[in-house]
Amino acid sequence: MLKFRTRLILSHLAVIVVILTSVGFAAYWMLSRAVHNQLDAALLAVAETEAAVLSSSPSKFIKLNDTLSDSDRLSFARIDRLIQIIDSEGKVLAQSANLGNMQLPIPTKIEAMFATRETVFETLFSFGDEPVRMVSMPIDRPGTPVVVQVAGSMDDVHNVLNVASLLFVMITFGLLAAVGGVGVSLTRKAFQTIENIVQRAQHINEANLSERLPHPGSRDEIGMLVDTLNEMLDRIERSFEVQRRFTADASHELRSPLSRLRTELEISLRRPRDAAEYQETLQSCMDEVERLTLIVEELLVLARMDAGLERGSTETVSLNAIIEATVKRMQSMADKRDVQIIVEPMPQAVTNMAYGSVDLILTNLLDNAVKFSRPGGCVSVRLAVEGNEAALSVCDNGPGIEHDEQQRIFERFYRGSTASTMHVAGAGLGLALSQAIACGHGGYIEMTNNDGGGAVFIFKFPLAR
Repeated sequence: MLKFRTRLILSHLAVIVVILTSVGFAAYWMLSRAVHNQLDAALLAVAETEAAVLSSSPSKFIKLNDTLSDSDRLSFARIDRLIQIIDSEGKVLAQSANLGNMQLPIPTKIEAMFATRETVFETLFSFGDEPVRMVSMPIDRPGTPVVVQVAGSMDDVHNVLNVASLLFVMITFGLLAAVGGVGVSLTRKAFQTIENIVQRAQHINEANLSERLPHPGSRDEIGMLVDTLNEMLDRIERSFEVQRRFTADASHELRSPLSRLRTELEISLRRPRDAAEYQETLQSCMDEVERLTLIVEELLVLARMDAGLERGSTETVSLNAIIEATVKRMQSMADKRDVQIIVEPMPQAVTNMAYGSVDLILTNLLDNAVKFSRPGGCVSVRLAVEGNEAALSVCDNGPGIEHDEQQRIFERFYRGSTASTMHVAGAGLGLALSQAIACGHGGYIEMTNNDGGGAVFIFKFPLAR
């Protein structure tokens, strides 16, 4: 089987041959028409000249300037036109000397010619040794109407067309060779570029994702393909970087409680202890197990959402009821930190999101707001409805989030500098999980800082229709 490159070159050459052949035939046909028309015009000019001479001569006197010679053979030696004058009955009245003892054929419809005054052109293939073109022109002379016939050899026409055919063939092959050479050169250059791209792509793996494919420097299809592939490599590199960071963060978050569990158990097993100490150790281990369980459950939910296994509920639920129940449940934690949760007056609204999804998102937002609020501060919850979309916002009076950290706040296991400074507990999965759930239900969460301090998280999602 031929290689793709060879098939491409052959297909291009076939198209070029078809085009050049069509152009050559068209040019040959136009030249042939032009040469034949020129011969017809020359014959007609001689006939019109003879007609003018006959019209000015006496009606009974018919004579050509050329006289018959003693030769009885057809000859083009003296002049290159054969001239003959006949009457309405086809009788020859005069003829040029180069006709010898031969006569030009009589038109088949001579009477119709006199009636319509039509000039007739004919091609005689069996008259003499070479094809002849003849024109017959009726002249209405007083008393003696005649027909002037002028014939000429088509040998010169054929010679011109033969030379033109040879010239067209040479030009066609020359153009074919030139265009074919250019096509082969361009194809070789294009495939060389593709080979370079393929070789570079084969060397790119997870260890050197920062490398990019070489750009040909043009804005053609290959250049656009390289741009698209490089953009895809950018996305793959970012995905790998997120996965690496996720793996490292997850390992760190899981290793810390496991290390504490092992330490607690090792200390307890070193020597016998009383029941109170064992109970305290077991309670500490239980806290670490609960933290591990929460991290694993959140990771499981994120993994299921990444795989598209979490399906949105079509149950219609009241947003007002969810907000009231969640705020009531979170109020006890807020009281421990001396933080007040204020729910602003809100309109009635319903959504098709699952009850648990809305509750989880609002719980995470309230949990963060309470943790980062100053003692004695407040957290406000507000629900706004605009068209077919709801906006549930949670605002705290904490330190807010640095501008360069706002783009990463929804990444998994990411915790900003404020969380580390304030020693706020958490694994950094709450906002990532909330954003994933919101996007899975056609919504999203955006974040901004308050002018007076504090962070504002706005959860926007569609309402039930």
